[in-house]
Amino acid sequence: MTDPIADMLTRIRNSSLRGKSTVMTPGSKLRAWVLDVLADEGYIRGYEKMTGEDGHPAIEISLKYYEGEPVIRELKRVSKPGRRVYMGVKDIPSIRQGLGVSIVSTPQGVMSDANARAANVGGEVLCSVF
Repeated sequence: MTDPIADMLTRIRNSSLRGKSTVMTPGSKLRAWVLDVLADEGYIRGYEKMTGEDGHPAIEISLKYYEGEPVIRELKRVSKPGRRVYMGVKDIPSIRQGLGVSIVSTPQGVMSDANARAANVGGEVLCSVF
């Protein structure tokens, strides 16, 4: 697998469109940090680290719905292995005029765009969520 974050985002996107309540993904620290931001912003109910059937670490993500519709309407990978996207604090985009969230990997950790602006740090823009 060349892009584990894109794989996780695709699993979340596909499962939410199918109406699933949970989705499993291989576990890693970076994936957990991205899920922490999604949970803090209210896009998922939460997640639980566990061991998969093959003995490798796994994460079970609980998806969130509002009136039968998925809370996550749009989930896009911005920085990819073939084209990394780095931005300074002044250049971090505002998604849908502040209604969405950009997830940024900074020297101070993975955080939302609003937290990155408050901490006055830039970094790699991992994905955007609306």
